Amino acid sequence: MTRYAAIDVGTNTVRLLVADVEEPGTYRAVFQEQVITRLGERVQETGVLSPGAVERTFQVLKRYAETARELGVGEVVAVATSAAREAKNRAEFLDRVRTELALDLQVISGEDEATLTAIGVSHALGPDHANMLIVDIGGGSTEFIAYQQGRNAGHLSLPIGVVKLTEAHLKGDPPSLPELEGAAISIRESLRKVPEPLQHPQGAILVGTAGTPTTLAAIDLGLATYDGERVTGHRLSRRRIEALLQYLTSLPLADRRQIVGLEPARADVIVAGTLLTREIMALFDFDELTVSDGGLREGLLLHHLAQRKP
Repeated sequence: MTRYAAIDVGTNTVRLLVADVEEPGTYRAVFQEQVITRLGERVQETGVLSPGAVERTFQVLKRYAETARELGVGEVVAVATSAAREAKNRAEFLDRVRTELALDLQVISGEDEATLTAIGVSHALGPDHANMLIVDIGGGSTEFIAYQQGRNAGHLSLPIGVVKLTEAHLKGDPPSLPELEGAAISIRESLRKVPEPLQHPQGAILVGTAGTPTTLAAIDLGLATYDGERVTGHRLSRRRIEALLQYLTSLPLADRRQIVGLEPARADVIVAGTLLTREIMALFDFDELTVSDGGLREGLLLHHLAQRKP
């Protein structure tokens, strides 16, 4: 039996999944980890990956490679998303990872990111959720995927994410009302680019994946220790999202870092993520958000397994 590892290098977070294949089309997770490295720090401003962000991310990837070897992983698949897509110096980063870690890190398009995310979400939520509008809220981009009866029926990737929004608009501690309104206006302008059929897929529920939705679920559940199984399928009403936004914006960063269910390293961007979630629900007129812990990382592994010859 071959053991696999999938790595998702995002703008904000680097995620690792190590799994054994139990039968075709599914797997059993044996190890999971995620670390916030903020690879996309100031990329919007400078156009390049900063030395500090590269080093933080490289060291996590080095540890992940060591973990994979220790766990007897036979194959590793790894992708990078928005920050690496946009950075002018991404080749230097990718070459270093390839040369020093023997890790073939592939930069994927927004379209591929959407497709893989849909696969991961569908697997996590199961066959009862056949029609979904999936929203993948990342650090540098947000993907919208209409998933209809087991297939990707349309998607769009927008260059808005929690790191970009925070760096561009939310500088106060806590953010001021004018800063929050400025961020909300920017979000609304971006969301108008989502075509009407994608805003309201027929019979679809709204599903959120990646750090913001899963963190909001963890806060709502009061999870001192994160539990993906409890987070997956958890539902948050628009009223609850608004209440969480009011709570988070009332606290300075030091106090937000103490909230149960919120990773301290995510405390500076959770306001932007919650604001973005609220605006999506309001503009697209959804009263409820269903959360999925499964997303791009899981979809990457499932896609890789599906491409292998029997």
